[in-house]
Amino acid sequence: MTPDHRTPNRRLLTWVALLMLAWSPLSMAQDNDGQAESVGMEVEQLRKQVIELNRDLFVLEEDLLFPASTQFAVFLSVETGEFLSLDAVKLKVGDDVVASHLYTARQVDALRRGGMQRLHMGNLKTGEHEVTVFVDGIGPENRPYRKAATYQLDKGTGTATLEVRIRDRSSDYQPAVELVEWE
Repeated sequence: MTPDHRTPNRRLLTWVALLMLAWSPLSMAQDNDGQAESVGMEVEQLRKQVIELNRDLFVLEEDLLFPASTQFAVFLSVETGEFLSLDAVKLKVGDDVVASHLYTARQVDALRRGGMQRLHMGNLKTGEHEVTVFVDGIGPENRPYRKAATYQLDKGTGTATLEVRIRDRSSDYQPAVELVEWE
């Protein structure tokens, strides 16, 4: 399924929810006795069911798009600030660029405070794959800085998850970039 197939489901759910919300005040205005409350309760129950259905559809969509046997995810964590000011990250699997991201000051701050970004989620066949990450930023002495790290991934039949770790390295006053596989 492509992302285009997901849009009609969400649009339909949005329209159903909007119609239910618009219908509720109309029915209450037309009914003066205790039936208005029961109709309002029914609408509230329907609204909750639509929300649950939307959540279930999202979970099903994730399972269909990224089955566990081919799922591949890459996360980014940052423990730096003294030796690198992060600007951009680019991720390649084999010869294909699968993700790239330019960072705002707010995003960098969130990462420095312990946040983790899902850089990429996709499908990957079993076998050997070369994963390369390129990190751009401002390094020591306000110089442009570019660092790359490569990891040879042996993708099995289960989910594969990598983490790009960017850290300050005080031994040589340089940032360190590494790819680590989660178990």
